[in-house]
Amino acid sequence: MRVAVVAGPDPGHAFPALALCERFLAAGDEPVLFTGPRWFDAAKDAGIAVRRLKGLAPRTVDDDGDAGQRIHERAAHISTEILPDLSAMLPELVVSDVLTAGGGMAAERLGVPWVELSPHPLYLPSKALPPIGSGLPAGEGVRGRMRDGVLRRMTARAIRNGLRQREKARESVGLPATDPGPTARLIATLPALEVPRPDWPDNAHVVGPLLWEPTAEILEPPSGDGPLVMVAPSTAHTGVAGMVETVLAALDGTGVRVAISMLDTPPADLPSWATAGLGRQDELLTHAAVTVGGGGHGLLAKSLLAGVPIVTVPGGGDQWELANRAARQGGSILIRPLTAESVHDAVLAMLDHPHFTAAAEEASMSLSDVSDPVKICHDALMTTHP
Repeated sequence: MRVAVVAGPDPGHAFPALALCERFLAAGDEPVLFTGPRWFDAAKDAGIAVRRLKGLAPRTVDDDGDAGQRIHERAAHISTEILPDLSAMLPELVVSDVLTAGGGMAAERLGVPWVELSPHPLYLPSKALPPIGSGLPAGEGVRGRMRDGVLRRMTARAIRNGLRQREKARESVGLPATDPGPTARLIATLPALEVPRPDWPDNAHVVGPLLWEPTAEILEPPSGDGPLVMVAPSTAHTGVAGMVETVLAALDGTGVRVAISMLDTPPADLPSWATAGLGRQDELLTHAAVTVGGGGHGLLAKSLLAGVPIVTVPGGGDQWELANRAARQGGSILIRPLTAESVHDAVLAMLDHPHFTAAAEEASMSLSDVSDPVKICHDALMTTHP
């Protein structure tokens, strides 16, 4: 199967797309990844064919303060920009990241079936849940259901406006206003981070986290026998600033060792009990007792999957929602705002109380109840082209 995978260059979206491409390769398929050039070399090293995802640069008419315009109008523009390259590879199926909706629009314009990839839990609105992003659990009892109903009404106008923007964007590139949606949805999260809903879409499948390491390098932990704390600052532009400095100040004198896993240039003048640099996080987690990081889905899922509890310091975007879900699951402590005292207390609590590790291990075991994303894609193609 020739499959085009479309995802923006942000690590939280590019990495799951790369992981899915590796799954396609292992199954004998022919994936081509459309993304930003930052990951071209790493993709090629993994044997994945790549194309530049055109249309990412902001235009003078764009208003990035308007989320609806940013997603829908930019998606229509991207669909036009990538259409020639996408058409030239003759894909039988397109997989489009949930935030890079232009891939799905381009597939429709070519008459090719497409599948949506959500590198996190399902974020569609539900008639039985509070609005996604609130971080709240589903309300219980009469008062809880009333609360959720009020919150849903408060966000309904924004949702309707987003739908109108999507309809207008679709019509601007010659598509019908009504969006038929993808043939299937891949929900790439741990079941432990999902929440039940009565209106779960029939075409949505939890496939487990799609995790990918951007390097083969190993980051060696500091010497010693103290418990290891892995620190991973958020890779999102909405992540909390100053995490590394705050964590180092918080854990000074506690007897722990710290390994800071980061894509950017590591800080200089680290104490002897800390190290920093680019290294495989999956390998580092085999040594770690606790993780400290932003509330991004990739790190959160990776840590819980390794059975390592995580102190989450959520920034913007969906990090607040995810951090609250992980805290309710029991494998995480959420702290906000970021202070040395709060980090100090949370890390020591996790080291002193084994129930946090037990909860993380329980979350990892939920992986046994997931579907195969490649099979779902094959089935989607067979459904539309029997």
